[in-house]
Amino acid sequence: MAGTRSCSPFLGLLPLPERQTITWALRTETVGGLVLLGAAVLALIWANSPWSAAYASVRDFHFGIPALGLDLSVGHWTADGLLALFFLVAGIELKRELVVGQLRTPATAALPVVAALCGMAVPAALYLATVTGGGGSSAGWAVPMATDIAFALAVLAVLSTHLPAALRAFLLTLAVVDDLGAILIIAVFFTSDLNLWALAGAFAGLVLFYLLQRLRVRGWWWYVPLGLAIWALMYNGGVHATVAGVAMGLILRTTRDQRESASPAARVAHLIHPFSAGVAVPLFALFAAGVSISGPALGAVFTSPEPLGVVIGLVVGKTLGIFAGTYLAARFTRAQLNPDLAWADVLGLSVLAGIGFTVALLIGELAFPGGQSGEHVKAAVLVASLIAAVLAAVLLRRRNTVYRRLYEAENLDADHDGIPDIYQHDTPAATGSGTARAEGKATR
Repeated sequence: MAGTRSCSPFLGLLPLPERQTITWALRTETVGGLVLLGAAVLALIWANSPWSAAYASVRDFHFGIPALGLDLSVGHWTADGLLALFFLVAGIELKRELVVGQLRTPATAALPVVAALCGMAVPAALYLATVTGGGGSSAGWAVPMATDIAFALAVLAVLSTHLPAALRAFLLTLAVVDDLGAILIIAVFFTSDLNLWALAGAFAGLVLFYLLQRLRVRGWWWYVPLGLAIWALMYNGGVHATVAGVAMGLILRTTRDQRESASPAARVAHLIHPFSAGVAVPLFALFAAGVSISGPALGAVFTSPEPLGVVIGLVVGKTLGIFAGTYLAARFTRAQLNPDLAWADVLGLSVLAGIGFTVALLIGELAFPGGQSGEHVKAAVLVASLIAAVLAAVLLRRRNTVYRRLYEAENLDADHDGIPDIYQHDTPAATGSGTARAEGKATR
């Protein structure tokens, strides 16, 4: 198995079980991305309409339990509460990639990890260079580092492209590593007024969560109250509450026992992922993307150093970082690009990865809490994402004939047995998983 996997080309045909899992995840993200796109448009219209005061009033309305330190505004509930579900799913996806996905072995992890790391480092460096030259604040260095996979997939859906599964999987893996980087940045650099007792309580809750998983304890009545307690303690401990979500996602077991139809992580992802993608993230976008799009506000995006750094970081930095990182890693590892594709396809994906929305807006709020600078940085994220989407559309649409041919070949099922014919030939992807055909039939 290892031998056949090592000779598989970069961006070649995925093993069938992995493709089935990724296809489900991407389908959910695509639908959620379209809802996210609609929520962002609604936020912009509402915030720039005659009813903008109502928008601010709803966003800033406070409710909660003051005795528990949870008297938050609607905007903060969506950022600190609902986004914890988004990061829970991100933690599960990261764990799955580490255990059974492309990150489980150094050989398969090298390309996407190097590409993602370069795709984070170069945007941050360009942001710092821009604000240093313009006399701005370095606080927003992490804003242009994250790719929004849902928004990117929504753009692909609007464009009606037929990207092969391997290209979509590569984009998903990049976004997963991006999310891990964002989580670490939020946990390390955006903490304030640490409450060690609350953090100790959150850590104890995570240990109990781990023990329940190890002991194979089942039942939502154990995990939901415990998860809420961990989240509240993490929030009161001074660490951004979304870190609690990713921690629990990483603890959930991703391998299933013999008598289980699915692992706990798969079951939780199946239940929460649609709600996270279709409700939680769009609601965050609704109350985070409502910025002024007046002439002076848009002018500030290109004249003030902080927002200009965000635009350059997302549009230029992401493209340069991911493409150069991928190309150099492929050369260093002697990986052979799929002969049906070209480096122009990697360039198109690199530009598409410049769409940074959810996590970029969240880090922007943390880096510039309130004030005009925060609003300008948010506007910069929206402008940069729009520019990246348009440029990616031009690049990817030019290659759509090639993508359509590969897509149709990947999905052709002439014998109507539920398994694409390409997986029933003697190919590395088909032979790389000895149970591919059996698992494919079992999922019909």
